Amino acid sequence: MKIVEVIVDASYQAITREVVDKHSAVILWEDEQDNRRTYRLLVDSSKRQAFLDELQEHLHTSPSVLILVTPVEAVLPPPPKAAPEKGKKKRAVATREELYSGVEKNAELTGTYLILVLLSTIVAAIGLIEDSVAVVIGAMVIAPLLGPNIALALAATLGDVPLMLKSLKTSGAGLGLALALSVFIGWALPVNLESQELMARTVVGLDSVVLAMASGGAAVLSLTTGLPSVLVGVMVAVALLPPTATLGMMLGGGLYSLAGGAALLLAVNVVAVNLSAKLAFLARGISPRTKDEKQKARQSVVVSLLFWAVTLAVLIGVILLRFK
Repeated sequence: MKIVEVIVDASYQAITREVVDKHSAVILWEDEQDNRRTYRLLVDSSKRQAFLDELQEHLHTSPSVLILVTPVEAVLPPPPKAAPEKGKKKRAVATREELYSGVEKNAELTGTYLILVLLSTIVAAIGLIEDSVAVVIGAMVIAPLLGPNIALALAATLGDVPLMLKSLKTSGAGLGLALALSVFIGWALPVNLESQELMARTVVGLDSVVLAMASGGAAVLSLTTGLPSVLVGVMVAVALLPPTATLGMMLGGGLYSLAGGAALLLAVNVVAVNLSAKLAFLARGISPRTKDEKQKARQSVVVSLLFWAVTLAVLIGVILLRFK
């Protein structure tokens, strides 16, 4: 459960109370000051999205409307759980607005993001050269590549072009920096071709597609249900950072045939992560609020799904040809 605080003009008091009663929200506190009404409500997670949507629909004309959503660590005594509604499609626990707020922040191209990419690439390269699983895992933990990829999938699901462009910019900058740095490392240091961790990233199979699909789906599942995102960040880093570092080091070392395998693995992983993340958002019922936004998002979803699905099919075909 979470606390939803609603600040609205006093003239909207009746319609606000109607929405509150309809969705069985618990009024913790209410006050009227300066011709404005303030409600602090405890709202069940299963009803929070519908509650917020209806509030926005009725209150969007209020000049001073403000809706705040605050996490709740515990409620004592525990409130009774709402009975599940029969025949109703299961929705995400996190609301559209909560997801957007967190995802948009993680898609920002900041100095901290670039520094984390820089450090994680150095750690990954050392782990790959030394054939150290522990060091490679350490690189996966600090890699910030989860944010922009999930933001891209959410942007396409909601038809949000500005967020989509921002995500592409951030993701491209991160992967580009990781690739450039690993090229330099491959040129400056001898590439250890006896490293199993390194050579494993030059071989592409259908299992690589399954891993990346699972990573993207798990990332969205964590965001929509409140599971620890750090664990999912590790899964996504498994699919993106090590092959990027491998590709760069192979290019820096002049090993172009092996670099081709790493490039194919990276391409497969990027496409599969984004495709599965988008499918997971749709399966969890994430969609825009208004009819016009839904129409715009529907076009975006169709185009993006076709693009990622066709691209993945082509890459799988290339993988099968390489095995012949």
